[in-house]
Amino acid sequence: MLFCSVNNRSILYKVLVFFIASAFGPCSLFAQMSVTHQQQINGLDTQTQKDSLVKKRFGRAVADLGLAETITFSVDRFIRNAAYTKISLKTIGYNMNPGHWGWDGDDFSTNQIGHPYHGSVYFNSFRSNGFSFWQSVPASLAGSYIWETVAETGAPSYNDFVNTSFGGTMLGEATHKLANRITNSQSRGFKRQAGEILAFLINPSNGFDRLIDGKWGKAPRSPAVQDTTSMDAQFDFGARKYNVNDKDPFANGHFGLYARMKLVYGNPGENIQEPFSNFYVIVEAGRDNNSSLNALIAYGSLTGWKAYFQNRTDLAVLSASYDYLNNEAFFYGAESIKINYYSEFALADKVKLNTSIGAGPLLLAAVPDSYKYQGRNYDYGSGVSYYGGLKLNVAGKFYSAVNYRGGFTSTLNGNSSDCLLSLITAEIGLRITKEVSLAAEEGYFNLHSDYNTVEPVNKTYPYLKLAIRYDTGL
Repeated sequence: MLFCSVNNRSILYKVLVFFIASAFGPCSLFAQMSVTHQQQINGLDTQTQKDSLVKKRFGRAVADLGLAETITFSVDRFIRNAAYTKISLKTIGYNMNPGHWGWDGDDFSTNQIGHPYHGSVYFNSFRSNGFSFWQSVPASLAGSYIWETVAETGAPSYNDFVNTSFGGTMLGEATHKLANRITNSQSRGFKRQAGEILAFLINPSNGFDRLIDGKWGKAPRSPAVQDTTSMDAQFDFGARKYNVNDKDPFANGHFGLYARMKLVYGNPGENIQEPFSNFYVIVEAGRDNNSSLNALIAYGSLTGWKAYFQNRTDLAVLSASYDYLNNEAFFYGAESIKINYYSEFALADKVKLNTSIGAGPLLLAAVPDSYKYQGRNYDYGSGVSYYGGLKLNVAGKFYSAVNYRGGFTSTLNGNSSDCLLSLITAEIGLRITKEVSLAAEEGYFNLHSDYNTVEPVNKTYPYLKLAIRYDTGL
């Protein structure tokens, strides 16, 4: 395991933040891409070519970023009357001193969902105004820094800066692509208006700019702008059950209803050197005791390479991921980077085996802490994550899969500990019609934390999911 002290790691963490800002590119502990997605891209060759068709508007991008900061601050200050908005020149001067940075004790959802969402708006203030992926990354960094130093009385926190900038970039590029995929189509009438509204909710920056430009409700004039990249949508509706420290998910407790959506954009084998040429987003919701939003996972490829063999082509992909899990048994959040290797083997006629392995740094992870730290029920740590998976597909009618995710983290802020996290899952699926299938998944999380001053914690969270799945290409 990794060993670190708990509260005196500011220098190491500043190095980590610099690494994020300059080397960007994540992946996740509990997220993985599929290599079986084989639909073809019918649009332009690269995202770079698409970006070049949009005029860069630096002034408006800066104005959009400032508007995003101002609107959020105004709501917090004049409607919510939040204490942390009672800023002054004294608080701003204090916050601009790098020596005053620290960590905050906000609740899990605020830090792991609220800040990445705001970061996505900062990112898209530039992305929606013609700037490329890499050119828009500084906007999420700048937006986070401005908010942390100017818009709050409390000292800036490292975790907010990482969650807003890194998580914001992840969610920002995904929402940018999804909104463009919706609006840059030839739909008309009610479908066009409904699409505009949906795209606005997904990416407010893009929707606002479309209103200003008079593009709202209008199909693109140039076919070259149209985004016809392949996209799959998968919807699960079913029941699930979580237990704590019991490996039998049928014992005790009750089943609850849940819904899950997975959107897959692009083909893993196409344009692999373009950022987010292939990405997926997973959202899961249910009536848990602590949160309705139980999962938000974003995966994006950053660059990749092909390895050619006699009868197959493997992929090596550098990827980035953002993870948010929060169900009635377990919660976890992280930003990470991985190098992944994907292979597909033809075992027999219409029988394929997909394999995947990967590893990389966990840049920042929020891990449950049973002992709490200054009232906060999770610790922040960093470390390494890794995974491996097998998936057997028979004629597109039946599949079975086994996956393992693991990670070591060592405390950056919290009760000093070294944690081992593991997730083992087994899945089966049976296709009934072209779009409808039955799916079942069983697995368990395991968290083992070795604390320096208190007794270790070892908890297992088994679960079972049963669902009807609707799968369609968009």
